[in-house]
Amino acid sequence: MNYKTAGESHGKGLLAFVENFPAGFAIDISAIDSELRRRQGGYGRGGRQSIESDSVEILTGIWQGKTTGSPITLWIKNADSRIDSTPEIANPRPGHVDLAGAIKFNLPIRPIMERASARETASRVAAGALAKQYLASKGITIVGFVRNIGDSESDLTIEQIQNYNREIDSLDVNELLRRRNRSEFYIVRSDSELAEWESKLKKLINEISEAGDSVGGLIEARAFGTPIGLGSHTQWDQKLDGNIAKSIMSIQAIKGVEIGLGFNVTKIRGSKVHDPIEYDSSKENSANRGFIRRTNNAGGIEGGISNGQTIVVRCAMKPIPTMRKPLDSINWKTKKPQQATYERSDVCAVPAASVVVENVLATTIMNAFQMQNE
Repeated sequence: MNYKTAGESHGKGLLAFVENFPAGFAIDISAIDSELRRRQGGYGRGGRQSIESDSVEILTGIWQGKTTGSPITLWIKNADSRIDSTPEIANPRPGHVDLAGAIKFNLPIRPIMERASARETASRVAAGALAKQYLASKGITIVGFVRNIGDSESDLTIEQIQNYNREIDSLDVNELLRRRNRSEFYIVRSDSELAEWESKLKKLINEISEAGDSVGGLIEARAFGTPIGLGSHTQWDQKLDGNIAKSIMSIQAIKGVEIGLGFNVTKIRGSKVHDPIEYDSSKENSANRGFIRRTNNAGGIEGGISNGQTIVVRCAMKPIPTMRKPLDSINWKTKKPQQATYERSDVCAVPAASVVVENVLATTIMNAFQMQNE
């Protein structure tokens, strides 16, 4: 499976063009719409979310509710479609593609920012929701959630953070989903901790909003039920971890990706990093052929190939560069110092980005699954 997206933030709509999706597969449109609604949620979103009510229309590739093997076109109509009447951007925003894109394509800033906008991720969520339905039929479930926002963990001790990490690792997919789905921030906290954490995060975001600033955070996604053998060691462009890193890093505002222990492997000796292998004869007929691990520091991938454990991916989202109190910039035409242009924007889009990460991971895992079974 592969896909391309098209459309602009304030254009007529957004499109995902999906190829190589298996024929004869029944598609649940309501499940795609559910993911689009989740993407619009989360505390700290801007006014655009009250204007749009995203839903998908399938234009091609479906016959009597089932896929035909032909390209599938997913269409999401924009309610706010005033691209031709929106004013030009005079002052490029630091942290955005405004300046580099305008210079590269020799265009005004407006068409650059319209395509670069994170509104484009609605197309990727729609394609990912399609992939998730296919993966579910193979026993694979992807769950994305928010690990933290801003400096929300700054008052925690290392021991508290490690305990939380162990708690997350102990949760099965159903409990992880239950905890995630009841949170306005898409965080995964115990019943006794949730209210305290949500109150803490609301206070943080409200303070940042009042200051005219923005905030980023840490996102995690897990793929449960992945078999041994996805990806390959034989070529660099077939390595599963490499393809995951590329796809996640391509999401707007993502500045870093890690798998398993990630950057923490630099702090620990090899004897504590690598996951010892054991054998359980009672599980010989399972997908893992009886080979098991006590730990999952590798994040489910070794040498570019899935090893049968849960795939664990984390990524860092930077604060959104459009701020109510903008940074210094230069006027695009006069070249004189001015503050960057401000347009309606989110203060915190980390929860929404976790939905995008989840669905982008789904398309990458589906692609690897199909390659394995060719």
